[in-house]
Amino acid sequence: MSEAVNDAALDTLFRTARSYNHYTDRAVSEDQLRAIWDLMKWGPTSANQLPARLVWCVSDEAKAKLAACASEGNRDKIMKAPVTVIIGMDVEFHEHLPELFPHTDAKAWFDGNTELRTASAFRNSSLQGGYFILAARALGLDTGPMSGFDQGAVDKAFFADQPGVRSNFIATLGYGDPASLHPRSPRPAFEKFNTVA
Repeated sequence: MSEAVNDAALDTLFRTARSYNHYTDRAVSEDQLRAIWDLMKWGPTSANQLPARLVWCVSDEAKAKLAACASEGNRDKIMKAPVTVIIGMDVEFHEHLPELFPHTDAKAWFDGNTELRTASAFRNSSLQGGYFILAARALGLDTGPMSGFDQGAVDKAFFADQPGVRSNFIATLGYGDPASLHPRSPRPAFEKFNTVA
């Protein structure tokens, strides 16, 4: 049985962690990007589908290409962040299930059912996006997830050679600038949105 992590870890992952729009000039290395993936890949997905496909926009060219697909309010954030990540989803994830979920013929569950694959890819890549945020925080980095972009334009710009892959959301990544933070938005008490049945 797992043991609960300590309060410092809970603060890092949840209680005192913040979403950032602005970052310091401190660089993020490729080794750090790989370390994020090496943590987030262990997060559970249905039948080990692992449909997320990540594009790490590190170069000014890649960030400019992404910013051109984003809403006006997000363009500057994308350009100024050390890294911006596209969390995509592979609707053809089932092709990898013989390797990723080998103890049964899970691929057959999805063959010929694009609607089921799309719903499952969205759900599970969203989970993986959450694992990305937690992995980044666990490694001392900050993120700024966002939805304000033209999905079709991002897919055309970054996934044209992968027709089964579509963008889900994007997130900036780096060392957040605390001076840029606004007061934290409230979170509701358990009773507001929960029912114990």
